[in-house]
Parts: sequence; structure tokens; C-alpha cells
Amino acid sequence: MPARARASRFECTACGHLAAKWVGRCPDCGGWGTVEEAPDMSGAGRSGRPGVAPAPAARPSSPVRQIAEVSLETATARPTGVAELDRVLGGGLVPGVVVLLAGEPGVGKSTLLLEVAARRARSGATVLYVTGEESAGQVRLRAERTGGLAPHLFLSATGDLEEVAAHVEAVDPELLVVDSVQTVGTATAEGTPGGVSQVRTVTTALVALAKQRDLPVVLIGHVTKDGAVAGPRTLEHLVDVVLSFEGERHSPLRLVRGLKNRFGATDEVGCFEMNDGGIAEVTDPSGLFTGGLERTVAGQAVTVAMEGKRPLMAEVQALVAQRSGDTPARRVVSDLDSGRVAKILAVLQERCGIRLHDKDVFVATVGGMKLREPSADLAVAIAIASAFRNEAVRSGLVAIGEVGLGGEVRRVVALERRLAEAARLGISRAIVPPGPVSTPTGLTAAAVDDLHGALERTGMLRGTIRPDF
Repeated sequence: MPARARASRFECTACGHLAAKWVGRCPDCGGWGTVEEAPDMSGAGRSGRPGVAPAPAARPSSPVRQIAEVSLETATARPTGVAELDRVLGGGLVPGVVVLLAGEPGVGKSTLLLEVAARRARSGATVLYVTGEESAGQVRLRAERTGGLAPHLFLSATGDLEEVAAHVEAVDPELLVVDSVQTVGTATAEGTPGGVSQVRTVTTALVALAKQRDLPVVLIGHVTKDGAVAGPRTLEHLVDVVLSFEGERHSPLRLVRGLKNRFGATDEVGCFEMNDGGIAEVTDPSGLFTGGLERTVAGQAVTVAMEGKRPLMAEVQALVAQRSGDTPARRVVSDLDSGRVAKILAVLQERCGIRLHDKDVFVATVGGMKLREPSADLAVAIAIASAFRNEAVRSGLVAIGEVGLGGEVRRVVALERRLAEAARLGISRAIVPPGPVSTPTGLTAAAVDDLHGALERTGMLRGTIRPDF
């Protein structure tokens, strides 16, 4: 009988999706032209398949124990020395944990982890920093600039997985940093470093190394154009913690967000600031997002946003100008949801009588902070009304609340925590949604049912007398 033809299989080079036939677009990640024929794996049979002998039963490497007898020592976090990073990790690095830190090129991932490695080394721990993207001299220059030289910090410039394993065996570090996982390759996998097979194989080997030696491993990863972690999606499933390092090139602010954490919460945010000396922690970042609470300028309003569990003061600025000639009215929005701003403009015009259809409106935040949550609606509306009337809102006032299409003001989450942060920074008055709320000492909260009432409270409606509130 003629031999049966070998069945081909196809794999997406972007996400690792397997398909029985070639397709132009990956059905999983949607990438075009990324599906290619995968290498023949017919020789690697699996137990249970026809014609393949089942594998012998493996002897367990450790005995079965009752859950109450399992020691918690192996799950206790050790601080990294960087408090803002420990905040996101849930206290620090657990022995054997594998952390993936992803971010855009140039955002400061290497600088941050070099600082972490230096602080751990200064505490007496042996740290191995492996770089596959830069030379050892380049990393040394950065370490001198940022003050990252430490006696127990070892450096290796290699992109070979086997060399990394040999260095770990020789140095026996207490922390391993790999910069980056996409630049490390191995001869045991097909393709070039950075490909799906290579990244999957390298990550699997590093995870096994971390678990065998109880060695914390931190991997630097690249991101795609849409901000997703580059490489196969299985990469995020293999590691224990996935962190996102965010920041704009024109702003010194950097945020570390937890996307996945097997040892802690995923709603914490760490704040950092890039400067000439490297990267510094920002333990009280509210000042970065406000231009001065004592300053009163038309078109300015202050709110309190939530970044994870952390309340942050944020300033919204607006400018309303007469359009020029017969050109359509412009709507320019920076670091805010343009759809929500358009809704607020419509509510101001239809529910509050503020005519904006023939005006150019510009709305932005201060300090590059991105406000996407609905709680900023009330502050945005007050800022626009203040710019329209060219009258400043009284200093020491915050506005917190979501604005509906009917002009009603709706409650938001964590209102009491927001008010506590405002009171800590010296705010004495707040406009909040209706409902019971516990206000901190020194802060007076005025509950309003709708946007019209909020503008009356601030004196931003024509014909109203400016109140004392």
C-alpha cells in the first residue's frame, strides 16, 4: 500500500495559533500573512498515540503532603528595594517567581531593572544581569550614570540560553534579570531569536530554572504597536506576573501596572519619574498632575481619579474660543476620552443653556495624566463652563461624579477614598453625587442631583450669584 502523505500543520508566527491548513489571516490574533508551515514534528510521538509505546510511569520527586503542612517560607515575598515596584508586586519577589516587564522601546525598562538589581546587590544579595540587546560597556556606562554600581552585581552580555544557564550555575544568584527575552535564543528550537518557537522555548526553560532553584527571574519583554506583549500569547500564561511599564516620551512620568499577578492584586499602580540621574520613585504623585491648587484660572477644575487602588489628584483645563470665519467649530481633546467630552458638551448646551456650537473647545489634563474613567465628567463640565464664562472656580474645590445624558450626576466607586486624598492635600470643598457619604475632617461636601445644580454651586450659570461654597 502506498505510504500515507504527511499531514502538514501551520503556525502563526505572531501568536502561535495552530491551523490544519494555510490561511491568509490568523483567526486568533487577526494578523495578515503571519501563518506559515510549521516544522515536521511527526518524530516526537506522544504517549497514547497509535504505534507509540506509552512512557513509563515517572517516580514522584517529592512526597504528597497535607496542605496545612506546606511551609509558607517558599511563598514569602522579599522586597526588591524599590517600594513602588514592591507595591505592584504585592510586597516583593517570591522565590521562584518569573516576572515579565513589558513596555515600549525607550520607556525605561532597562533603567528600572538595573536600579532594582543594584539595590538588591547593595543589600548583600548576589544578582546576575543578562543583556542580549546591549554590550557590557553600555550597561556599565548606564550604571555609572544612575549610581548602579554594586559589588555583588554580575553582568553578562550574551544571547545564548545555554550560556545563561551556565552563568547561573557558576554565580548562583539570588536574582536573575534577562534583558530581553526576545533576544535570547537556543539551538534546541527552530527559528531565530524573537520568533514564536524560540520565545516559547526560552521562556519555558527559564521558568523551569526558576522553579528548580527557587530563583526569582525578571524578564524584559517588547510590546507590539497596539501595546500588547510581543510574542506568543502563551508567554503570558507561562510567567507568574505580567507588568506593563507605561509612559510618554515628552513626559517624565512612568507608571507600572499589574496585568497578572499570582501572588497579589492586579489593581495597583507604581509611579516613577525619569530624570538625568536615571529613574526615581514618586511616592506622592498628585503634585505631578496639578498645576498648583492655590492658583485660580478660568477654565481650570480639579478632580480625584483612581489609578488602581491609588487616588490621584488631577487637573482638567479647558479653553473656549470664538471660531474663526466660516470654519467648523473645533473640538481638541488631549489625554481624555473624546467621546465623553463630546457628550458633556452636548449636555452643557441642551441641559444648561451654555451655547458651544459656534465655539472652538480645547480640553486637556495637566502632567500627561490620562483620564478615562467617568468620575472626571463633572470636573470637565465645570472647567468648560468656567472657560466659557471666563471666570475662575474658587480655589480649594474638587468635583467628582459621572454626568449622564439627562444631566444627572451619578455616583462613582471609592468616593470616600477620593475625598480623603483631597482632604490630605488641603482641599476644603467638594462637589459630589447625591447619596450618603462620610467626609473627612476639614472638608465640606455638597451633593448635587444634576449638572445644572453643580454649575449653580460654582456660580458658572448666568444670572446666579456666586455662592460662598
